[in-house]
Amino acid sequence: MTQQSGRARLVAGVGAAALMMAGAGLARADEPVIELEAITVTAQKRAQDTLDVGLNVAVISGADLAARRVTQVSDLTAFTPNVDIKENMPGILPVVTIRGVGLNDFSATNNPSAGVYVDEVYLSSLALMNFDLFDLERMEALKGPQGTLYGRNSTAGAINILTARPTFGGMEGRIAGGYGDYKTGELEGMVNAPLSDTFAVRLSGKGVKQDEGFFFNRATNTDFGRRKVGLGRLQARWAPSDDLDVLLKLEVQKFRSQAGAPEFFGLLAPPGAPASLVCPGSPGCTDFLGYRDIDGDPFKGEYSVDPTYDVDQRAATLRISADLGWATLTSITGYVDFKRQWGADTDAGPFRQTDFVEHDKINQVSQELRLSGAGELSDWLVGAFASRDRVEMTYDGALQDLFNTTSLTFSNQTSKSAAAFGNIEYHLRPTLSLVAGLRYTWEEKADVGATLDLVSQPPGSALTGAPFGAPPIPLAVVDATIDDTNWSWKVGLNWKPDPTLLVYGSISQGVKSGGFFSGVATNSGQLQPYGPETLIAYEAGVKQRLSAAGLSWSGSVFYYDYSDVQTFIRDTSGGLPIQRLGNVEEATIYGADLDGMWSPAALPGLDLTAGLGLLHTELGEFASSFGITPKGNKLPDAPEVSFNLSAAYTADLGENIQARVQVDGRYADDMFKDALNDPLIATQSYWLWNARASLFSGADWEVAVWGKNLADERYVTQGVNNLPLGVGFRVYGAPRTWGVSFSKSFR
Repeated sequence: MTQQSGRARLVAGVGAAALMMAGAGLARADEPVIELEAITVTAQKRAQDTLDVGLNVAVISGADLAARRVTQVSDLTAFTPNVDIKENMPGILPVVTIRGVGLNDFSATNNPSAGVYVDEVYLSSLALMNFDLFDLERMEALKGPQGTLYGRNSTAGAINILTARPTFGGMEGRIAGGYGDYKTGELEGMVNAPLSDTFAVRLSGKGVKQDEGFFFNRATNTDFGRRKVGLGRLQARWAPSDDLDVLLKLEVQKFRSQAGAPEFFGLLAPPGAPASLVCPGSPGCTDFLGYRDIDGDPFKGEYSVDPTYDVDQRAATLRISADLGWATLTSITGYVDFKRQWGADTDAGPFRQTDFVEHDKINQVSQELRLSGAGELSDWLVGAFASRDRVEMTYDGALQDLFNTTSLTFSNQTSKSAAAFGNIEYHLRPTLSLVAGLRYTWEEKADVGATLDLVSQPPGSALTGAPFGAPPIPLAVVDATIDDTNWSWKVGLNWKPDPTLLVYGSISQGVKSGGFFSGVATNSGQLQPYGPETLIAYEAGVKQRLSAAGLSWSGSVFYYDYSDVQTFIRDTSGGLPIQRLGNVEEATIYGADLDGMWSPAALPGLDLTAGLGLLHTELGEFASSFGITPKGNKLPDAPEVSFNLSAAYTADLGENIQARVQVDGRYADDMFKDALNDPLIATQSYWLWNARASLFSGADWEVAVWGKNLADERYVTQGVNNLPLGVGFRVYGAPRTWGVSFSKSFR
């Protein structure tokens, strides 16, 4: 799709959204009225109507998540604008960017800038973001710094994932399954069993088996990218009185799958190439060993790495809530034990140039205590948080065909964090409240790591010049500890002139601690720690629910003053060029969000939603391996325009049978993938369209047919330029997929 046609369609989509909101006010007095239900969120660590929360928050229920096939974290862009989620390698390593603030990294040792929380437990590593979603109550996307109320490093915002809890209302169950192309079968089930008036359990699980991948290796004449996933969750809830609620959750995940592969691009024109072939970057350009990929299919190539992707994870969460009369005490204890192995063909070709097999082990323990209360004058909360996580990571590097050697990169990082925080909403008047929050955080990171040349090929290593049989040669070594103390804060005003309208404004500061780059490096300077980043956010917004018109909408504008931005920069200071994390002194971000939901009374059964995100980002001057990059570059993964649209129509067919058709789309403008704004790895604007049609009987049963990426759009989610080594690659989003599904509930 061309940029012009994409933007033309965007204008049409924005026009439709404008007509939707404008038309909502045209309901006549004699038309039926649709009463809109309040939307409950826990964005401020207590259940509230979204109209009482002075920040931009998008909410989607578990039922809507299932209907729109939001099955992984990377699918969350489907329901809110100004959010980008890319995969660093196909199918794995998702990174969330909110309003241009994210993390341009792939290392298991790094913490995301947009905090992801599952049942209020913070996930400390990027490696923990790859999981399938099932049996959920809802998800919430909070935009802007959330440091005063959320665990660690939530400068961009927070994603809250809330699983469905055991209930005491009676025995119930659900089974769902389906089959799709690429020989994909899914099965999901849930049983909720109240064993007494005070004790209930909920058992749920999900299995996915995909026997055909949409990637193809021409070197072995086999497809890959297959999936075999098993997930299980057991929750036990004990509520002996109205004053005490105890919930224990145990989870397991097991993946025996395959990762995908990126698309190759090369540096050199082959001998005899026509003058029209522009290198680097065009199809037909080769690497130093003469490989090229000219078939034009981003899912086909010749690869030299075993695509195995294996994960074993165990997790436990204990939540205790006690009503003390004057306040509520809440304790959240989280534990995660995670192991993973996967391979990456980062030269995207048949030779062993920069091939790696990674092994990760993560152990995470966290504890949060909160005391909260509500009165006529204020709603308040104070708390403390502590966590410890250890990440052990190794890269086995196969460099034989380019450097005549192999390598080993390892990192053993331990992080400790502690914080105290408080938040108050003080009611100055019945319609006006002052919001203030403060958090003090201490964090320490200790890292021992290195990259070694193993000199394992005769006659010796071309990387270091060492002869065959020489002992491992350290290329880069780090053994250091850093610590940081910082303050996060928020001040805001909420004004509710009537119960259906909220006007708010706030100023907040979020801080993300520094850390260590843990990728392959060729000198010790590339492994030195990078510093913390700070974001000061100014935001104003309005929310309104017009029940008579069947309309709810919200809009916000924001300005970010961003300092010491953590982002990828290219470094050729060693023998092997790398992309590593560094700090850019400053950046400026501003933009707007607009969301609306409309169920017009004149057209019963029709539900429309739309969201528009506008974004401007600008990096300050910074140093890279190419010298000084002047001020003015865009932040990575920050499209200037993003747009979401969904239309669903439900019709009553009689005898308790209904039909529903839903179409949803997402537009993202052009965006860069690194701080250097390299055009070779940039993403062009694109639209994605999905659809689903179903027959159902209330919540009893449903059969459906669905399709995702209906236009089979080819769009880049990530790219790496390693042209000093003769190669680069681009990662593409999934192609068109389709399937059928069914579900049956039991009570």
